[in-house]
Amino acid sequence: MQDKYLNPFTDCGFKKLFGEEPHKDILISFLNTLLPAHHQIQDLHYTKKEQQGATFVDRKAIFDLSCVSSSGERFIVELQKAKHNYFKDRSIYYSTFPIQEQAQRGDWDFKLSAVYTVGILDFIFDEDRESKDVVHFVQLKNQNNRVFYDKLTFIYLTLPKFNLTLKELKSNQDRWFYIFRHLQDLQEIPPELQGEIFLKLFEIAQIACFNAIERTAYEDSLKNYRDWKGIIYTAHEEGQEIGREEGRMKEREELARNLLDILNDDTIAQKTGLSESQVQLLRLDTNK
Repeated sequence: MQDKYLNPFTDCGFKKLFGEEPHKDILISFLNTLLPAHHQIQDLHYTKKEQQGATFVDRKAIFDLSCVSSSGERFIVELQKAKHNYFKDRSIYYSTFPIQEQAQRGDWDFKLSAVYTVGILDFIFDEDRESKDVVHFVQLKNQNNRVFYDKLTFIYLTLPKFNLTLKELKSNQDRWFYIFRHLQDLQEIPPELQGEIFLKLFEIAQIACFNAIERTAYEDSLKNYRDWKGIIYTAHEEGQEIGREEGRMKEREELARNLLDILNDDTIAQKTGLSESQVQLLRLDTNK
């Protein structure tokens, strides 16, 4: 069955839903489910997504979304489809740009507006695999676990951990997480997602309503996403197979070690599946 709604984890789909001025209320609704009460967004405007460092040797940063609320808070929203070795480093680096852009010429008291970096992740941090938390809310704290600075916040959403069913959704945050996980699988709008902002989202997300240019761009983006996921899946499967083969090899070597004192190398090789030279190496290693 052909998809009716776009996949929000594609670059094109994500920008279609959250990156266009006419329906910025969708982004506002989503972000407000993550923000504390004192930083709820009433309005925002998009800023340039490409930033250049202070000198020509600095690396260029290109954000998925960058915006400023009407009360001055800065937001970077990043979609990350696969594990990146230095993803946290990149988040820190990116956060420096909306901090630096607040600098003022002349006398300035250095007062800053809050900066939020939101990472929407289609993977799980290795160190958090045992945790059930979907939302990771990170701020600078001192040795007594007290917040040292509350104007720099990192919010990471590990969406593969979100497994609630439609009947289990209790909040707008739950509904947003469900949409990220399942929008592309839906054929109708469920009763649990009938709110005004969600009905607008479903209307925008209908692939059949795309013009020819939008459809081509989305199909290319979807292909890239599926190819990338396929590469990750294959690498995972190959890694598991390598692990299983290493386990089998260790079992054969352990069996061979137990037979060294009672059988010759040729017989041990036949019984364990190792080569005779491998058995000889084990014997030399054991006799050291």
